[in-house]
Amino acid sequence: MAISDPTAEAIARAADLLRAGGLVGMPTETVYGLAADAANDVAVADIFRAKGRPVDHPLIVHLGDAELLPAWAEWVPKEAIALARAFWPGPLTMILPKAADVSELVTGGQTTVGLRMPDHPVALALLRAFGGGLAAPSANRFGRISPTTAAHVESELGDAVPIVLDGGDCQVGIESTILDLSGASPVVLRPGAISADAIAAVIGRRPMQREDLDAGADVVRVSGALPAHYAPVTAMQLLPLSDLMAAAAAGHGERVAVLARAPMPADFDGIWLRGPHSADAFARALYADLRALDAAGCARILVETPPPDEAWRAIRDRLERAARGAGARDST
Repeated sequence: MAISDPTAEAIARAADLLRAGGLVGMPTETVYGLAADAANDVAVADIFRAKGRPVDHPLIVHLGDAELLPAWAEWVPKEAIALARAFWPGPLTMILPKAADVSELVTGGQTTVGLRMPDHPVALALLRAFGGGLAAPSANRFGRISPTTAAHVESELGDAVPIVLDGGDCQVGIESTILDLSGASPVVLRPGAISADAIAAVIGRRPMQREDLDAGADVVRVSGALPAHYAPVTAMQLLPLSDLMAAAAAGHGERVAVLARAPMPADFDGIWLRGPHSADAFARALYADLRALDAAGCARILVETPPPDEAWRAIRDRLERAARGAGARDST
């Protein structure tokens, strides 16, 4: 693997590699993606192999221009056009009925496709140099902590990716909001930086949340929605601050690592990272913080439960899934 500065020459080489069916590590504003030509099934299959990703887990197609929407969607509702005008480029993925020639390997065998336009100058330069859609899930082993730097991609995937374009630290830090517009009512299937309130302000109706759906409802499968995901190798607990402080003080002979918004107690003997009080800043640092704690060699990671308000919904979602998946050291 080569980490490369995103010069015009490097972007041109990366676009050539993608056209030849290769994989490229691509920065976005959310997390780093593992990009391949979304119209090339052989290249897309290499994404699944490199990540150890189940083939029924659909991929998001990244576009360099909103004008490409009709090439990937069978039909584009007015709400999708309005949302693209409001939030693209940006961290919003829209689920739409797929165009007839969109590969079922990309869609996980479904009749819908996830589409977004990333808000990162390197990603947009690469997409425009390439000239088509790029399938680009997070550039890490499936189920593990998403990468927010080029070095994270290198440590996760090594030689499986010939080139990673270094676009610096991701500025959003968690994956995009996924909004299903393929049915009668819009549904947020994965929370992210674009809130339900922000979506409602554009389309004039508030989308449902996944948890609002009736049990047994037929829900589109989307990236990052499995119960366990985004997980460290080290066992992890999500605790209210009072319980976290008690667990950290008790220790039980174990060295623990902590992520909390409170200051470290004077008598604490372990690793303590103090997270920002702003939800946006906390999200931006979240995956890098979890990676640092996972690498600290502690017996457990303790994370303070985020506040219950809407601004922290996406962070709560990621941490709850991370806690469920943590500790399975042989997982991919």
